[in-house]
Amino acid sequence: MYQNHKYKASKDHRNMLSHMGESKETRVNDPSSSSSSSSSSSLCLCFMGSSAADKFSDEPITPIGGFFLQPQMDQIIHCTMGFKNPIDIAAIKSHLKTSLLLSHPRFSSLMVRGSRGLKQWHRTSHVDLDRHIIVVPNTITTASNFDHEAAVNAYLADLSTSSGLSAEKPLWEFHLLMAHNCGVFRIHHALGDGASLMSLFSESFRGAEEEEKLPALGSAVKKRNRVNGEKGWWVLLIGFVGMVWFSLIFVVEFALRSLWVCDRKTEISGGDGVELWPRKLATARFKLQDLKLVKNAVPNATINDVLVGVVSAGLSRYLDHRTPNGLPEGLRITGIAMANLREQPRLQELTDLMKSNSGSSWGNKFSTFLLPIYYKKSSGTEPLEYLRRAKVIMDRKKQSLEALFSYKIGCFLMTYLGAKIATWLLYRTVCNTSFAISNILGPQEEIAVGGNPVTYLRVNTSSLPHALTMHMVSYVERADMQISVAKDIIPDPEFLAKCFEEALLDMKEAAHCETND
Repeated sequence: MYQNHKYKASKDHRNMLSHMGESKETRVNDPSSSSSSSSSSSLCLCFMGSSAADKFSDEPITPIGGFFLQPQMDQIIHCTMGFKNPIDIAAIKSHLKTSLLLSHPRFSSLMVRGSRGLKQWHRTSHVDLDRHIIVVPNTITTASNFDHEAAVNAYLADLSTSSGLSAEKPLWEFHLLMAHNCGVFRIHHALGDGASLMSLFSESFRGAEEEEKLPALGSAVKKRNRVNGEKGWWVLLIGFVGMVWFSLIFVVEFALRSLWVCDRKTEISGGDGVELWPRKLATARFKLQDLKLVKNAVPNATINDVLVGVVSAGLSRYLDHRTPNGLPEGLRITGIAMANLREQPRLQELTDLMKSNSGSSWGNKFSTFLLPIYYKKSSGTEPLEYLRRAKVIMDRKKQSLEALFSYKIGCFLMTYLGAKIATWLLYRTVCNTSFAISNILGPQEEIAVGGNPVTYLRVNTSSLPHALTMHMVSYVERADMQISVAKDIIPDPEFLAKCFEEALLDMKEAAHCETND
């Protein structure tokens, strides 16, 4: 098992940073508070005695949400929005006050400890926006002072390893980078997963010309293969046997990854404690039209298949650059991918949910599965071969119940063995893999905040033990992938982003050639 001592960070160091972060956040967001040195747990407990406590019943935190409250796996989602016009703070505040965002129970709830010491969501009667909107008036200094994208990515990199969110208020903030015409939502992962939050954003921030209708999200409905009467019972039998077989193999493999099985060390490997290392971000930009064109070049392929193929080809290019002739052909590099376990709700259902004052249907209803890719020398591999191999891998994953089993097992461990054991196993799984990746369906139509149209939408999270994490979100006719790296391990994420972009363009050219033939 790969363990490098330079990657290790002591538990005391991690806890010290956590406590330093909490006190710093309290000072910044509430200068008038005289109790900023109090612990977050005592602050939470005191809220239960308020007069507003009787208006709403407390709700337990879901087991998966509990993972993200542990020091080792504390995760904050950063949703970045670029604006077309200069930022109007008053207009944004006015919009937020009347938006469905503040009506959602999770965005107006404090995290408290109940009588049994368990963490719960506790609704508040009032949300003070002045404590949630953080205005950054000055230009963020970077090596290239006129590159707004580099400045925003530098700010996000600092947030990735900075302090957490204050427990004295609902666990979200909206940072306004005035000089860069950009806003960054910081939302604790315990509030919900990417799919549910994207639905909420899409309904809360309708386009200026679309006030009467809801922005359309990318279709998340899964197409299920239907067996017609002509295909006989043996097709069902073969499908069932395949499901059982792949589920058994993948679930056992997932369990072994949480214990001792790990990837061979490469130039992109992370490890224990790497979540504390300084970060650097870069953005890979794709056109949805190009992704769809490549998808159509391989029968029954999906956008997710194309993404996995692009990552496989791009990482092979990057590793060729970093270690020419240093890796064996076909080397397996394993990542962790995110799977949404529900069909995305319609926006009207979201509205009804908020009116019911219940967030129990929301939260973190996603799971993870192992995603293997294989290193191949880019000079001798046909571009679409990466997509064909990715499709085979993804088809087997979709046929299995790996994601569902990992979700159920995670809930079981949190409920019956406790958060420490469950989090330790998840942390080990992350340490024993090489990267993390997710793909979120975003709005197909333009959204706006305070009447200011959003020009781009990007997502990333706070740091993990991985040295490489990738989060892609689609918006209108584009898809941007945020690449977060530990900069002492991967010093050139801009070049890595270029590798991904060129990999897609090569696939597009190959698809054109096949079509013309």
